[in-house]
Amino acid sequence: MSNKKSKKLTPTQQQYQRLASSREPKRPVAVNCLRAFLSGGFICLLGECIRKAFITYGGFTEKTASDPTVAVLIILSVILTCLGVYDKIAQWAGAGSAVPVTGFANSMASSAIEHRAEGLVLGVGAGMFQLAGSVIVFGTVAAFIIGLIYALFVPGFAGGGH
Repeated sequence: MSNKKSKKLTPTQQQYQRLASSREPKRPVAVNCLRAFLSGGFICLLGECIRKAFITYGGFTEKTASDPTVAVLIILSVILTCLGVYDKIAQWAGAGSAVPVTGFANSMASSAIEHRAEGLVLGVGAGMFQLAGSVIVFGTVAAFIIGLIYALFVPGFAGGGH
């Protein structure tokens, strides 16, 4: 709690805050970081193995193997979410399972499953895109700003930076 808020509290409230914070269990930050690193690394390793399989056995090039690799990771994430396995992995892994594209797919699938009783359009569709809407808007705005900067300052691109 910030000092500004702590000054507005009565002495009894401040005493309670100190007592509550002393009784609060400490978070194992180092263990959580290690778990996130290992699980996120494993997801990336799995993705790399899938990409190499596409190159070796599927006839893809280094460049063209990325898109189907992402699609397979998303499908695996959605299947594991539907089976209730991904949530158990995420509880152990923490941010390591949330950061890769599989975490976003899990969030979308979980939201769709949660709202399925409300119908296909208003339940599944609206539930999924409540979560995804902010991500899509942020991505679109960020891409626009970066594109604008690129167009203004990169010589030879859209007449910018003469």
